Amino acid sequence: MPRKTKDINPYYMEQEKNKENAEEMLRRKKQKEREKRINQKKKAEEKQEDFDLDTETVINMTNKNKLKKDEERRKKITREERKRKKRIKRIKFFVKLFLLVGIIAGGITFALTSPIFNIKDINVINNVTIPSDTIISLSGLKSDENIFRFYKGDIINKIKENPYVESVEIHRKLPSTIEIDITERVATYNVDYMGKYAYINTQGYILEISDDSRDMPIIQGATTNEEDIVPGNRLNDEDLRRLEQVIRIMNAAKDSGLDGQVTSIDISDENEYSIYLNDEKKRVYLGDSSNLSNKMLYVQAIIEQEKGKEGEIFLNGDLNNGFNPYFREKV
Repeated sequence: MPRKTKDINPYYMEQEKNKENAEEMLRRKKQKEREKRINQKKKAEEKQEDFDLDTETVINMTNKNKLKKDEERRKKITREERKRKKRIKRIKFFVKLFLLVGIIAGGITFALTSPIFNIKDINVINNVTIPSDTIISLSGLKSDENIFRFYKGDIINKIKENPYVESVEIHRKLPSTIEIDITERVATYNVDYMGKYAYINTQGYILEISDDSRDMPIIQGATTNEEDIVPGNRLNDEDLRRLEQVIRIMNAAKDSGLDGQVTSIDISDENEYSIYLNDEKKRVYLGDSSNLSNKMLYVQAIIEQEKGKEGEIFLNGDLNNGFNPYFREKV
């Protein structure tokens, strides 16, 4: 079959080629325009995204500022509220304080002026040696005196001027009674004093000077000066130290049932204490204050053995080193 003329016509071929080139250029142009539109769209989107991010940041910062301001406002309100509450509380406190002071002042005024609180009864308790009238007189308290118009310390010091008084307690029994609670010193021994007897207790307080010994053991050989033997004073330090040994001797005698027979104790030599048993007419030389329990047992045995004989019992040796107690009858 013979070929068509246009297939081999150069002009026609050139036209075809130009047409194809034009179409290719148009396609490329459209492609570029499409890419341009895509790029423009991307840029627009990116710009929009950046705008959205900036807007969000601004909004967040605005919100934070607002929250911060709100928080500061709340704190300010809270501080002011606390201050206001403190002021109110302070005012209430002072109001209560003034009311309390007023009530107390009124109560004190009433207590000090009302006849309801005038003393009608003064009772003294636990006194044995000192008469109640003496204690009341020493106190200076009087009937119809206001029960609050005195200081307890002053009354106590006045009552303690009596040497027999060791301690005092004052009790107000409202509305009109005073109770005076006395603790007395107890006279236990006598001290030789210018032909008389100075009563003392176990702490060495001088309680009274008397002509009567009251059947209490007489302490002989005390070194306290005569001018110091005054009711209310104490024996000197040396006599107080030896008084402790006297108490030990009497306790040992009591354990042996001999304390009731001891009428005197000589303390002039602390290495040669002696006691006198009046009923037995015997003086016992104890030496120092060691081994008192054993010495009292020997005293008991010698008394039984030498019953009815007047004389002296010697226990002033060392019982732990072979010393044998003995009795010497008075000739």
